[in-house]
Amino acid sequence: MRSVLLLAHTGRPGNADAARRVVERLQEAGVEVRVLPEEAADVGLSPAGLTGVVVGGSAQGVELVLVLGGDGTILRAAEIARDCGVPLLGVNLGRVGFLAAAESEEVDATVERVLARDYRVEERTTLEVTVRLDGQVTGTGWALNEASVEKGARQRMLELVVEVDGRPLSRWGCDGVVCATPTGSTAYAFSAGGPIVWPGVEALLLVPISAHALFSRPLVAAPTSVFTVDILPESTPGVMWCDGRRPVDLQPGDRVVVRRGALPVHVVRLRPQPFTDRLVAKFGLPVQGWRGAQTGD
Repeated sequence: MRSVLLLAHTGRPGNADAARRVVERLQEAGVEVRVLPEEAADVGLSPAGLTGVVVGGSAQGVELVLVLGGDGTILRAAEIARDCGVPLLGVNLGRVGFLAAAESEEVDATVERVLARDYRVEERTTLEVTVRLDGQVTGTGWALNEASVEKGARQRMLELVVEVDGRPLSRWGCDGVVCATPTGSTAYAFSAGGPIVWPGVEALLLVPISAHALFSRPLVAAPTSVFTVDILPESTPGVMWCDGRRPVDLQPGDRVVVRRGALPVHVVRLRPQPFTDRLVAKFGLPVQGWRGAQTGD
């Protein structure tokens, strides 16, 4: 039996109705639908009334994770799907929805594409993060978009030294540093002044946040590079956020090491779409005056 795990941001008006419609269509087609126990009531279905219910958030054995919501809901789904290697298919019921494969008006059509197995899967780079103090591991994490080291108190800057591939780069007094993937280049890293990187580029990004320094430009490094952020002993405490969801407290003397993750996240795409078109649509970029692709260019 085919099986799909459904996650939905049911707090938004209309989303629960869309989720119920998806559940009914999948079950009608003989597909086992799994939902998280805490979401079953919001969808209007009791766990006993479903063919299968995921307990503890496991996606083991499902064909894909179907997500109804915005980028935050998709990032939550990535926490469940990544370890199992299960692809995510996001339908944007939020605002920007950069990670989504379809928009709100395409919910029903998307379900039909799932039933027909008419989709392809892409791998997206992740980050693996380790925090050490005096050589001892005090925290770990991973991220699809970014791992950010940020100050913990508004009134003082973080004092830190950044190292790339074992060599010192610069010392900064700053609000923090964002280490991002190409997928995350349109998220926090972009807001902090970083470049947009096409998803097909294999790279890691490092973007200082409000650094008080002459050299504080965003950096694009090789996918094999390793970033190290040392919180200096005289610094204020900080916090590391993975995808803005999973915090790790940082103390003066901590060393944060960021490298490419061993496990990617698999993301479903329903149609080929140039990334440029995606940027124009999501950011509402002005393209008036474009005369079309020129022959021979």
